[in-house]
Amino acid sequence: MKAIRVQEPGGPETLRLVEVPDLKPREGEALVRIEAAGVNFIDVYHRTGAYPLSYPLIPGQEGAGTVVEVGAGVGEVAPGDRVAFASGPGAYAELAAVPAAKLVPVPQGVSSRQAAAVMLQGMTAHYLATSTYPLGPGHTCLVHAAAGGVGLLLCQIAKSRGARVFGTVSTDEKARAAREAGADPTIHYTTEDFVAEVRRLTGGTGVSVVYDGVGRSTFEKSLDCLAARGAMVLFGQSSGAVAPIDPQILNAKGSLYLTRPTLAHHTRTREELMIRAGDVLGRVAAGTLTVRIFRELPLADAAQAHRLLESRGTIGKVLLIP
Repeated sequence: MKAIRVQEPGGPETLRLVEVPDLKPREGEALVRIEAAGVNFIDVYHRTGAYPLSYPLIPGQEGAGTVVEVGAGVGEVAPGDRVAFASGPGAYAELAAVPAAKLVPVPQGVSSRQAAAVMLQGMTAHYLATSTYPLGPGHTCLVHAAAGGVGLLLCQIAKSRGARVFGTVSTDEKARAAREAGADPTIHYTTEDFVAEVRRLTGGTGVSVVYDGVGRSTFEKSLDCLAARGAMVLFGQSSGAVAPIDPQILNAKGSLYLTRPTLAHHTRTREELMIRAGDVLGRVAAGTLTVRIFRELPLADAAQAHRLLESRGTIGKVLLIP
């Protein structure tokens, strides 16, 4: 089978298309023929070695396709089932052997491309808005990178829960996309001081919660956007890791809360995974959650996909199609 392999940590050029032996599912695994693989920043971290892993590796955490074979002891899925996953290894390939407990059914009316585009980022947006800081009427939130993959989905879910959504963007095109997703207003962080704008728009009060997947370049200023006892939710670091912080700063800025959540801790059991994924995919099937796919690229163009993602010029999701 064809797969993308990273021999050792490095830049996008380390993502090389190779022929590798076909996989066989082990006990508890299902073999999935990948129809679409999602490209995410965690894949960049794996490629660069920001997260310690063993090399060589086939990257990719997210994908969708059809089960072709199951290993011993598998009862969750069967050959022929359409499935998707957000934490399975080796999605940048024609076939992936995924723990069956990590697979969820793709409902009618949702394509494999849509499922691959929404699983990881959609469930991330879901836990951020429903669990980490459960939004509701009367809440205000600031979403950084509001036109990115998570941002567009988070804006929609936040708006559907009755919250007022502020979104930071870098271009007029991204501003339009964020507004369509529910951000009102949008703030051009390249030309406007987003702290001053948030303070002006909230009458000096600040927002209830900041959702920040950018990290280093936005973190410190984001603290100044929060109302007293507001929540700083740092869920990514696309601009780099945040420097260590003195907890006394949280006191000085209004008894703030700070958390660094991750999807793995919000899908720890199969029951929670099925509920969260079922809600996200159900919204897509019902047409109440729009999945925006920015670009579909052949598997061989994985390096280009990573360059697009790291350029921060994407609006929505980048997919690889084996």
